[in-house]
Amino acid sequence: MGRSSGHAPDEGDTGPLAGRDFFAGRRDMVDGFVARHFTWPGTLRLHGAALGWDILKAPLNVLLSPILVLTRLAAFLVRRAGLRGAADWLDRRRILLRTSVARRVEVLVARDLLGIPLGPEAALRDPSALPRAILAAPQLREMIRQRPSAAAAEALGQRIAGTLGTYASTRSAVAEMTTTLCILVIGALVFQALTPGLISMAPDVASSISRSQAIASFPLGQTLGGVWYGVLGVRAAPWLIGASVAGLIMLGSVFTAFAGVIADPVQSRLGIHHRRLGRLIDTLEADVTGGAGRPFAAREHVYARILDLWDAAASAVRLFRS
Repeated sequence: MGRSSGHAPDEGDTGPLAGRDFFAGRRDMVDGFVARHFTWPGTLRLHGAALGWDILKAPLNVLLSPILVLTRLAAFLVRRAGLRGAADWLDRRRILLRTSVARRVEVLVARDLLGIPLGPEAALRDPSALPRAILAAPQLREMIRQRPSAAAAEALGQRIAGTLGTYASTRSAVAEMTTTLCILVIGALVFQALTPGLISMAPDVASSISRSQAIASFPLGQTLGGVWYGVLGVRAAPWLIGASVAGLIMLGSVFTAFAGVIADPVQSRLGIHHRRLGRLIDTLEADVTGGAGRPFAAREHVYARILDLWDAAASAVRLFRS
């Protein structure tokens, strides 16, 4: 997947050429990294960290994702206006709650792909451990020291750590999209309806519950009750629709926390993980070597928001029809 390096840097080679050779070697390792951590059984081991608070953080990250998209859009516009400092400040804002799985991904990328010595437990407990490890990494130390000041070098370490965090945060958006696709399939098979999200599925679930209750209490028996309500239908009470929304969100948050178990092997097979890691390495290379580059773009959050808009539109259409 990666490209080979035609120049082996020695200890005195710390310029841009050494940086390019280092990152070329990282690209050569992408295939093995993806096979080790993003296919079975690697992704199952990775998602062992999701047991716990990640189940509660998943729905909160869904609510925070639109703020993240707006923040990154503002950073893009500010950068185009020439205000690089303000744009970098906006890019460094961590909007989403860091899940245990995302933190573990940051550690794996830093340690196994970039070769940065990093204790996994210390990194999971201490957010500042990753920037410190980046600044102390032997393969990056000399290139980072060529920055004009200690403050600039420290800012670079923080920026690299932020880029790794942004990369890891794409998993929450991919998990949302995986959940949405599964909801679409369930809605088509069970309800014969277009349900691009939990909100649009809730009326169908509530109607199904109301119909089952009505048939069970039909005075002439359940067989005739099924025929009767199959013709006339049953309107679900508003409170039941609300309860269905709440219940589906709870179930959806559990599924979303572990959705990567399904999404990771599919993305690996389609080459999505490889391309995303390639973009990550391109961004890091531009930062470290001082080349022209742009911040790592978490496009997946935009795609997830498009699906949210589709869900809202579908729900509005069904509401007006009813």
